[in-house]
Amino acid sequence: MKLLTEESSVQLDAEVIIVGTGFAGQCMAIKLREAGFDSVLLLERAATVGGTWRDNHYPGAACDIPSHLYSFSFELNPDWSRTYPGQGEIHAYLRRTAKKYGLEERIRFNTLVEGAAFDAGTQTWLTDTNKGSLRSRYLILGTGGLSEPVVPTLPGIEDFHGERFHSARWNHAFDLRGKRVAVIGTGASAIQFVPEIAASVASLSVFQRTPPWIVPRGDRPFTDLRKSVNRWLPGVMRLNRWRIHWLNELSALGTVINPKYMEWGTKVALRHLRTQVPDPILRSRLTPDYVMGCKRILISDTWYPALQRPNTELVTAGIECVTPEGVLSSDGRMHRVDAIIFGTGFQATEALGKLSLRGRMGLELNDAWRDGAEAYVGASVSGFPNLFLITGPNTGLGHNSMVFIIEANVAHIVGALKQARRQGATVVEVKREVQAQYNQALQQRLGRSVWVTGCKSWYQDKRSGKVTTLWPGFSTQYWARARHFKPDDYLVFATGSPAG
Repeated sequence: MKLLTEESSVQLDAEVIIVGTGFAGQCMAIKLREAGFDSVLLLERAATVGGTWRDNHYPGAACDIPSHLYSFSFELNPDWSRTYPGQGEIHAYLRRTAKKYGLEERIRFNTLVEGAAFDAGTQTWLTDTNKGSLRSRYLILGTGGLSEPVVPTLPGIEDFHGERFHSARWNHAFDLRGKRVAVIGTGASAIQFVPEIAASVASLSVFQRTPPWIVPRGDRPFTDLRKSVNRWLPGVMRLNRWRIHWLNELSALGTVINPKYMEWGTKVALRHLRTQVPDPILRSRLTPDYVMGCKRILISDTWYPALQRPNTELVTAGIECVTPEGVLSSDGRMHRVDAIIFGTGFQATEALGKLSLRGRMGLELNDAWRDGAEAYVGASVSGFPNLFLITGPNTGLGHNSMVFIIEANVAHIVGALKQARRQGATVVEVKREVQAQYNQALQQRLGRSVWVTGCKSWYQDKRSGKVTTLWPGFSTQYWARARHFKPDDYLVFATGSPAG
């Protein structure tokens, strides 16, 4: 059913279109409906909801934020099975949430967004999909920054005779048991799946470019008594949630206040390494040479033991090329393998990928971001009216729950749409000078952070070197800044009215 706008010749498929059905897209849809926006349509490229937690189903996939914090504040779950939930459990939580809040009937599954353009004549967005075009007043992206995997271009990779895949596109049909396997990358995904496959493969060659800082995980299952207390005394569960939140906030002292505060965490990580790796030669190869926090800090109790299995080898020489039989390292050694698995992360600074978004005057968002992505509170971009981003530029965290950030961001966007409705407006766009001042202050703060102490990471834009992914402060600071919509920061007007 199409909606008729004030311009009688223009029909909308929905007032609001949301792209994605992970934590971001679901939270946005739920809060919009609570605010009285009934014409909401969600577009999902897959056949089920879940986003990152649907796509990343590799062995051992789990969250590195405790379960009672990595969930919606309005939908606490007393039945989490353990401290750190696995992928399947989180995906099930998102499926239950979508069903409970009646989102499923508002989702168009198997619908891939190919591009979108703002129509200045009607003040609407026309979104192109693999199933046709859809028109809406507002377009909201809830696609996240960890959705498009990075696969390095290695010489000879196309000639490899064996199986190859990225961890985010895990091939469960390929039986790894008894196979010779090469893993390229030692990031957050690799330290989870390598321990899971190490015992069953014939041999495992782990190619490491830079060793990560790793601290103990301390995961444990929850007892039935604990679950019962959570169920019958939800206040206890909520207090525990805030306890976890504030403990995590403390680690921001070392990332954005002063890197010297990382000394305690460094000692913890080095003690963990010494305890688990007695061989001094291997230990030296696993010891980072950069300030802790400059790259993502990882948590694991099983990574170091997996690397010391008799069938596992840590390779620190670079990769010269891939041959039909395996991987040739820069020290001249040939590693003959049956499969190559890439644990090489995601295009975090290029979340749009090839998606074309054209705003006012046909401006392409990727062109506007050629010197590094930026937005106002990660949600709005000048020149792109009625477009909103959830987990946009500089909203990422290196220390706390992204669900907390998502809820603050969603509150900001809901506030924008409510303001437009109160004024009878058809356009909401952040002022150019407001966005510029916000990002200038943001980059000044980032210039004092641990993320610019010399290492290269996915936090930084490849072209400009600017940190475009992370928020330079406590998550509660972002919450305080973003959750309330400030009309003075925006142009809010009706069709035909001056932009001011």
